[in-house]
Amino acid sequence: MAVVASNLTLDAEHPVLRVQRTALIAGVAGLALTLVGLFVSPEQFFRSYLLGFLYWFGIALGSMAILMIHHIAGGAWGAVIRRLLESAIGTIPLLAVLFVPIALGTHHLYEWSHADVVAKDPILQAKSGYLNVPFFLGRAVAYFAVWLVVAGLLRRWSFEQDRNADPRGIVRMELLSRGGLVLYGITVTFAAVDWAMSLEPHWFSTVYGLLVMGGQGLAAFAFCIPLAVLLSRREAVGRVFGPGEFHDLGNMMLAFTMIWAYLSFSQLLIIWSGNLPEENAWYFTRSQGGWRMVGYGLLILHFAVPFAVLLQRRIKRAGPKLAIVALWMLFMRFVDLYWLVAPSMHPGNAMPHWLDVTAVIGIGGVWLWFFVSRLARSPLLALNDPSLPEVNA
Repeated sequence: MAVVASNLTLDAEHPVLRVQRTALIAGVAGLALTLVGLFVSPEQFFRSYLLGFLYWFGIALGSMAILMIHHIAGGAWGAVIRRLLESAIGTIPLLAVLFVPIALGTHHLYEWSHADVVAKDPILQAKSGYLNVPFFLGRAVAYFAVWLVVAGLLRRWSFEQDRNADPRGIVRMELLSRGGLVLYGITVTFAAVDWAMSLEPHWFSTVYGLLVMGGQGLAAFAFCIPLAVLLSRREAVGRVFGPGEFHDLGNMMLAFTMIWAYLSFSQLLIIWSGNLPEENAWYFTRSQGGWRMVGYGLLILHFAVPFAVLLQRRIKRAGPKLAIVALWMLFMRFVDLYWLVAPSMHPGNAMPHWLDVTAVIGIGGVWLWFFVSRLARSPLLALNDPSLPEVNA
């Protein structure tokens, strides 16, 4: 049922705005320290920057996928976090700017970008038609163009829906989402191959793109749930964020936890069954030294424990408790990304470099500041969404 726009915006003392101010300070400080690393260790700077970028990029793109799923399937679970998802995809222009250092650091990140290395490697020569710098950068431009268009249309049509209850707007967003999900699957798969998998260009996996997409969806829910708890403290919004809505969001986070685990196991099973040296090397690197413990930690702390906790109905219906689980999952999403990416950069050492910490904080602080600025520009609930419970604001 339709909601009333009054009293549905962020006031000056709202906890989310305090988070924004803190995030900006942390972001500026983190980026400043990360820039110091550019002069101390350029190679490590670009590696850490890529790691931080991929983490926050995953939340934004995962939010776009979840938003489109909501437009297709409907349901109160998506309606109550719709503005959070729309604000997250509103950060894609910022992510396009933040990608520039990666474009400039291609030669520091990817061995296939060096002509002398390619000349000595038959495998890289066979892949050179795809893995070359001009095509790599051209593809990145194409990915961002697709994401910017889809995100821009979804946000614009959503705000138009706030102003009028024209059912044609709902149909437009649904039709765009149907095609947009296809484009999301294609572009994110290729982006994952380009930006992460090609760090080890001899290795390949047919499940990698799906694994990245599953992780992005999980990260999106883990990001939105704590913010939903903060927003629910506002009386008008709190009437929508009830135990039932939090229960649904907890179920969705549980579902994506299982999807991530299933895809991770599928990739391992396929490669183990094939037993090909060029595929086994990826897991061999991650089974040595400290990386083995990281892998066991992911199995227990990213899947087994959260799975058991999220099976409990009382936790999913209690917003603050569910928020704690979600924040833990956000941390574990970074650990998983670190396990996917970092061994290709320093295979013998599983300990994070200090630049890994400053980069993710720096990029994340600026990203969160930009996210909240988008959230503050519109009502906290999408008006005239037929899936939204009634609010007496």
